[in-house]
Amino acid sequence: MTRAHHGHSHAPASYGRAFAIGITLNVAFVLLELTYGFLSRSLALVADAGHNASDVLGLLISWGAYILAKRKPSARYTYGLRRSSILASLANAVLLFVAVGAILLEAVRRLTHPEPITAVTVMWVAAVGIVINAVTAYLFASGSRHDLNLRSAFQHMMADALVSLGVVIAGALMALTGWLWLDPAISLLVAAVILLGSWGLLRESVNLTLDAVPEGVDPATIKAYLAALPGVMEVHNLHVWGMSTTEIALTAHLVMPNGIPNDTFYTQVQHELHDEFGIEHATLQVEYGGAEACRFAPDEVV
Repeated sequence: MTRAHHGHSHAPASYGRAFAIGITLNVAFVLLELTYGFLSRSLALVADAGHNASDVLGLLISWGAYILAKRKPSARYTYGLRRSSILASLANAVLLFVAVGAILLEAVRRLTHPEPITAVTVMWVAAVGIVINAVTAYLFASGSRHDLNLRSAFQHMMADALVSLGVVIAGALMALTGWLWLDPAISLLVAAVILLGSWGLLRESVNLTLDAVPEGVDPATIKAYLAALPGVMEVHNLHVWGMSTTEIALTAHLVMPNGIPNDTFYTQVQHELHDEFGIEHATLQVEYGGAEACRFAPDEVV
């Protein structure tokens, strides 16, 4: 006997405007950085413009996934397109690593062949970047707590704000000392900050893509809860995975020799799985015989 229960998504419903504002602000800033980066011959500005351009692409990808995740299920896509948010997070992480590689290559070249730049211009443009990136990050701050897709946008913008602050500091030091190597050096710092900030995003995105148990969820605790339910003799074939960056799904077989007390049992388990473990979609299969009657009883069998 199988019964499926559907919860409601924790995904926020009002971030379309945030994406639009964030993308507009960052496109304008990329153009500003490129213009003044070439005029001032600053690798730090050009490199950061390239990174911000990848962020614009990342925001577009996240926005597209955000929209697709809201589409209703169909005969072909029976879960809808919720997993597009996971793919978007993975794509964003890959984009960041590509940006890191490009920055590293150019920074190494400029370390061996330093070129003069206009430090004051670099400082003013980077200062604008601090404001724009901080404002954009703020737009996604609340959603970043429970959505990896929105968290990727938030982390990108916060990292960019910190990087821009570093560029301002480097510009001030260059103006005082005339040390040209500070420009490519700050580019290396940009790469390090992006790498550190994106590693966790990449790891979690890959894990969700591979149907790993979402972070913060303990399957052993869930199994113990299910095993302690009235009438349950054994629990097997337990699977927990992310349907999207905001929704967790679960399937399990419950061995109940005396059968189900009543339909209220399913409703109670649904609510408790949702409230205690954040499970949005639970499918429970009840078996009346011993665990040996089910070929999925061993944990290693899928």
